[in-house]
Amino acid sequence: MAGRNLNLNYVGGQWIPASTGKISQSINPADLNDVVGDFQASNAADAEGAVGAAADALRVWGSMSALARGGHLLAAADYLNQNTERYAQAITRECGKAIVEARGEVGRAVALLQYFGVEGSNPVGDVVPSVDPNILLYTKRVPTGVVSLITPWNFPLAIPIWKMAPALVYGNTIVLKPASATPYLGVLIAEMWEAVGLPPGVFNLVTGSGGAVGDALVGSDGVAAVSFTGSTPIGMGIAASAASRGVKFQLEMGGKNPVIVMPDADLEQAAQVTVDGAMKYSGQKCTATSRAIVIGNVIEDFTNLVVEKTEALAIGPGADADSVVVPVIDEASRQNIVASVERGVSDGGNVLTGGGVPSGGSYDGGTYVEPTVLSKVSPNDFVACEEIFGPVLGIIPAADIDDAIGIANDVRYGLSAGIFTRNLNAAMQFADRIEAGIVKVNGETAGVEPQVPFGGMKSSSSGSREQGKAAIEFFTETKTIYVNQSAS
Repeated sequence: MAGRNLNLNYVGGQWIPASTGKISQSINPADLNDVVGDFQASNAADAEGAVGAAADALRVWGSMSALARGGHLLAAADYLNQNTERYAQAITRECGKAIVEARGEVGRAVALLQYFGVEGSNPVGDVVPSVDPNILLYTKRVPTGVVSLITPWNFPLAIPIWKMAPALVYGNTIVLKPASATPYLGVLIAEMWEAVGLPPGVFNLVTGSGGAVGDALVGSDGVAAVSFTGSTPIGMGIAASAASRGVKFQLEMGGKNPVIVMPDADLEQAAQVTVDGAMKYSGQKCTATSRAIVIGNVIEDFTNLVVEKTEALAIGPGADADSVVVPVIDEASRQNIVASVERGVSDGGNVLTGGGVPSGGSYDGGTYVEPTVLSKVSPNDFVACEEIFGPVLGIIPAADIDDAIGIANDVRYGLSAGIFTRNLNAAMQFADRIEAGIVKVNGETAGVEPQVPFGGMKSSSSGSREQGKAAIEFFTETKTIYVNQSAS
């Protein structure tokens, strides 16, 4: 992966080294001998430099026409569309994602840029009748300011884009800290903005660890807002830090996403969609299915179908078009997943398939985990309550829909949830009562569209929503303006 910009930060429109003189490496999880590249191991001073560059660019960018800002996003969409394969191959190499899904991620990023590019032509305020007919009373939206974006490795292109696209079109400037495991995609995002002529300082990239760079981007006095996607413990720490200084924060965190299988469900459909939601990308999605709550005597047939479909999944490197279950991001993640399965067994669960680590051939060179299905899982077991972030599905019996919804809601997370049924009344009851920000009927818990709000309830989110029309709430402030007629 040669290139003059590969190992540099992008600050104020310039490619520059970190002040530390240190680097870190990005490794291909499918082949631990494959070094994607060397990247800057930046520190707090580098983060502050990027915040300063963003602050310097804020006035000019914020005063620019929203149509003009949107034009940059549309140009970026065209650029990405023309370079789809380059970006998709980079995603697969750096985070292990199956190439089919990686191409889909690039397509999603394109759609996000197009959506928010057009958003630059939409109204962002209201004219409101005043009690005084001589007063023009209206509202307008103004940029929040410099925004820190701290993003995860599992969607290293789409998640940064779905944060920065609305941030930019509404007039903010940004500093991106990509996940330590996927800095190359951050560099490619910077290359995209450079290629379409985004003004210097509007977008800035600083690579490095969360402790060295992320904390500085949360605690900087020059930052007006922080948007974070990642683990719940880190998110809660960001919330405490930001709230103590009156800084806006937006958090998307963990999930323990259930599906409920009703007795009248199409079991073939329910099993296939459940396995897709649980096992694709090795379950490394915050919206991945991790619990199947099955009502009544269909549990045996449903379980048999799930096991059959899981055992048919191809395990291999993401570069292989047939692979569905790909390596997990690193060895620490693999060890955590295996330990979680072992705990599930010690709690009384029964491994129906998987449960270990594949070996031999290319498996020995990557961080692979077998897709795992557990039965005899109780609602309060660790594997039924805590996010594992791996290809692990627990099957839980329920007596009726009330019992199933109670089990589904009895965790601290509330991101995505689904139900399989032909009964419209059951579907609507579920939609009303489930404690989740995303509700699917006969659909996969993973997978969302860019034109609608995204976010969870309870410990899955800080409450604000990303994407769609809702994005404007976080990335702008509202001014209410009274214009009275002159007395003379």
